[in-house]
Amino acid sequence: MSSRARLADIAVKAGVSEATVSRVLNGKPGVAEETRQAVLTALDVLGFERPTRLRRRSAGLIGLVMPELINPIFPAFAQVIESALSQRGFTPVLCTQSPSGATEEEYVEMLLERGVSGIIFVSGLHADTGADHARYQSLVDRNLPVVFVNGWLPGVEAPFVSSDEYAAMELAVSHLVALGHRRIGFASGPERFIVVQRKLAGYRTAMKAQLGLTDADLEDLVQLSMFGVEGGHAAAQRLLDVDVSAVVCGSDMMALGVIRAARQRGLSVPTDISIVGYDDAPMMEFTDPPMTTVRQPVHAMGLAAVQALLEEVRGHTTPHTEFLFRPELVVRNTTGPHHR
Repeated sequence: MSSRARLADIAVKAGVSEATVSRVLNGKPGVAEETRQAVLTALDVLGFERPTRLRRRSAGLIGLVMPELINPIFPAFAQVIESALSQRGFTPVLCTQSPSGATEEEYVEMLLERGVSGIIFVSGLHADTGADHARYQSLVDRNLPVVFVNGWLPGVEAPFVSSDEYAAMELAVSHLVALGHRRIGFASGPERFIVVQRKLAGYRTAMKAQLGLTDADLEDLVQLSMFGVEGGHAAAQRLLDVDVSAVVCGSDMMALGVIRAARQRGLSVPTDISIVGYDDAPMMEFTDPPMTTVRQPVHAMGLAAVQALLEEVRGHTTPHTEFLFRPELVVRNTTGPHHR
């Protein structure tokens, strides 16, 4: 493409004259900052490379450590956080764990060697009460800014950003009770994770308050398995054996496993059994049937994590506490009135 055609395209996109585009690209004075930004944005959107002197200088590397990307909620968090960092001139370094890959500790070592300005941990070992948390304190002790998403470590002086899992389960149970369900099961991952402990506490409280059940009544309604579709399938097998009419799940992936198990038994969703997921991961509105779920406010949480981290990077102190974000019930088609 000729440079003249390129100038014309950028001018149209930015809503300015070709002369103005030329002045910006050549670094000439006399152009308002707003206009200059409009031209540079048009340049980026159209896929043209910026002249060297106009390229953004990176303010530093930021590590983003998270679990596998199979559960679509994690790529959703990554997208929000990476985009927010890039817009603020920082370069995100994404580290995802897999069973045979590098451990969280190895990733942290690698990030430290690269001289990162800070690290954001999403659903990492900080959420696992059985893990060694001394590593996080050592990062704080060396004054490396860190922020944790979904998980809570008492005693570690850092900002924490979480979805209110306790409230999430109250929303889910209330919805099912309003539909006439009484035998409501709970399927989630291992109890050593603080997010599971909170969901379980929210579920128990709601079931006792709304249905007058006791701990003994709830015993066979709770099935803790592994996270993921297979874990949901395994938990559902046991819950279906005790005749539940609805299941609240710790994640959308587990909810998909529950749907699979129900169908294998010839049950229809939601006519025979209602299912509520958790996360509202991308694509849940396109499942069959579309998933009723409790939405994590991923966008707000991701921005809050970036904001808190960059405040620390710039030397300002942020409250070393947990910021709780309220989730939202999204009613679709996996829940319906109790017929049995």
